[in-house]
Amino acid sequence: MYPHNQHNEDQPILDVRKLNVLYDGRPALVEITFHLHVGERVAVVGPNGAGKSTLFKAVVGVQPVTSGEVLIYGSGPKKHVCIGYVPQRNQIDWNFPVSVADVVMMGRIAKLGTFGWPKKQDWDKVHSALEMVNMDHLSSRQIAQLSGGQQQRMFLARALAQEAELILMDEPLTGLDIPSQESILRLLDELKSRDVTVVVATHDLEQASTAFDRVMLLNRKLIGFGTPDEVLRPEKLLEAYGKKVHLTDKTMLVDECCQ
Repeated sequence: MYPHNQHNEDQPILDVRKLNVLYDGRPALVEITFHLHVGERVAVVGPNGAGKSTLFKAVVGVQPVTSGEVLIYGSGPKKHVCIGYVPQRNQIDWNFPVSVADVVMMGRIAKLGTFGWPKKQDWDKVHSALEMVNMDHLSSRQIAQLSGGQQQRMFLARALAQEAELILMDEPLTGLDIPSQESILRLLDELKSRDVTVVVATHDLEQASTAFDRVMLLNRKLIGFGTPDEVLRPEKLLEAYGKKVHLTDKTMLVDECCQ
């Protein structure tokens, strides 16, 4: 097995302190500070280029930080096997010759070690995870043959097989039809019931306001973090989106160019 960082249960599951990230020499994230509680469901919103993906990669430990800290249960993100990451679908090579079950088994790799080989209990975890997302019947299918919604459920199954306690999902609902979005949100309800903390990047402000416990409004700096009513306020949205957001008495609209 790989050496794993131990959890200090007295510390937040995620604690970000004065995080700064430079990307191509320019500020991508500036003085970001927040922490999360176990079992929370958080939406991260903001315009393109706001730093949402950069924040997720910094939390996972694959994006170098310029200064500040990212702590998982009190220690740095590397060597933690409790973090599940679902990248944007356009970052995946869907023609890679692997099956659904192969991808889900990747969630077990850190627990197997460098030369470990999956055992029966590992495959049991894989099939149990696929059953939970209603995809066990597709376990042998090549990933390019999946619909967008099935692709997202496969990645959730990988995080479940990994036994992740913190799952970061980068725009998982983008491009999905309404039934597929509702299916994913139902799975997030199940994760919440299991005290899994989930952070979702989204462009849908209405969905962020109705389906999440807290909302993070980001545009390189942290403009707001709290309940939807506290954060999705006209003055904060205007600060984040500028002229690209249009506010009325009943709704909030963001220009397509913002997305």
